[in-house]
Amino acid sequence: MGFLENIRVALSAVRSNLLRSILTVMIIAVGIMALIGILTAIDAAIYSFSSNFSSLGANSFSIQPTGGRASGKRGGRRPKRGDPISYKEAIRFKEIFDYSGMVSIYMMGTRNATVKYETEKTNPNIRLTGIDENYLNLRGLDLEVGRALSLTEIQNGSNRAIIGKDLVDLLFKGKSDQALGKVISVGNIKYKVIGVLTSKGSSMNQSEDKVVLVPLLSVKNYYGTANTNYNINVATTSPEDLEGAESAAIGLFRNIRKLRLSQDNDFEIRMSDGLVSFIKENTVTLRMGAIIIGLITLIGAAIGLMNIMLVSVTERTREIGITKALGATRRNILIQFLTEAVVICQIGGIIGIILGILIGNVVTYFFGGSFLMPWLWIGVGVATCMIVGLFSGLYPALKASRLDPIESLRYE
Repeated sequence: MGFLENIRVALSAVRSNLLRSILTVMIIAVGIMALIGILTAIDAAIYSFSSNFSSLGANSFSIQPTGGRASGKRGGRRPKRGDPISYKEAIRFKEIFDYSGMVSIYMMGTRNATVKYETEKTNPNIRLTGIDENYLNLRGLDLEVGRALSLTEIQNGSNRAIIGKDLVDLLFKGKSDQALGKVISVGNIKYKVIGVLTSKGSSMNQSEDKVVLVPLLSVKNYYGTANTNYNINVATTSPEDLEGAESAAIGLFRNIRKLRLSQDNDFEIRMSDGLVSFIKENTVTLRMGAIIIGLITLIGAAIGLMNIMLVSVTERTREIGITKALGATRRNILIQFLTEAVVICQIGGIIGIILGILIGNVVTYFFGGSFLMPWLWIGVGVATCMIVGLFSGLYPALKASRLDPIESLRYE
């Protein structure tokens, strides 16, 4: 029999024992679903992080106090947390740093602001950030309507604001033009809207469109304390300048912090993709866990499939004898039963892959990620089903191929 004929016979055998085949298919589908679903969710989360942090640019870095949340341990111990970067230190660095590129300073005022306009108001989940004139360019943010903050407004700490797209939807019925010139209240502080950001979507349950950007001095005046940390971002004109800029930044900031030669840096340089790399490195264990869960389920499915194939061989003993009497060889019988096992596995695999992709992306959606088609894991799923089918069907197929045709024809 040819390949297509073997598949036709296999599908016929599946239909003749429908309930038994469905149960086996679903066991396989659950294993593949667990495997593909978890791996898809992990990949989509990493992709979402990568997309979000890529807005910093491939040729940028930030200066932060040591001992941040994403920092690992050095020599078995966590480095001591450095003092926060003060406003004077940040401004001094920006004034003196003369390497090619740009420097941006910003400060997080609050992540829980409530924004009001007339009778409309948002939930207390809006981020208020104080920025300078370089912030938008360095972060890769574009304006849908309006203009950026002027240098004069930033230096004077004027009550002017650029808002994210979600605030337009919540306060101005989605009409960006109507937001321009309106006065909004962020807590008890009033700001005049001069621009609306182009929608950036969300990442890991944090919307990039629920933001209010105002002059740095304004946020410093209302939210700044002695322990406030001011974030410094540096971008070079080309990736080739990154290493030189990093060395220059370290030397300059050591002088600004008045560190002696014998003292270690109490700050660290963090590349724009550093957090993404950190996350990728720490998802290896999670990936292995997902693979183990899927394989354990597939081992159970393989045992169940092998049992069904052995039962099928017993039930079709007379059919095998007739087939051999008509000229079928051992190889023909072997291939026929192996094909049947692989077909059952692939049916379960297809169902599992579809469910896994859906579940993985649904989980990612709730964390603010975007849809991802995991072609690599789809290929892994198909290959795994092929291996499981061959493994489960090999012994029953060998048993069927070795049946004596005379004895098989006598079988009742």
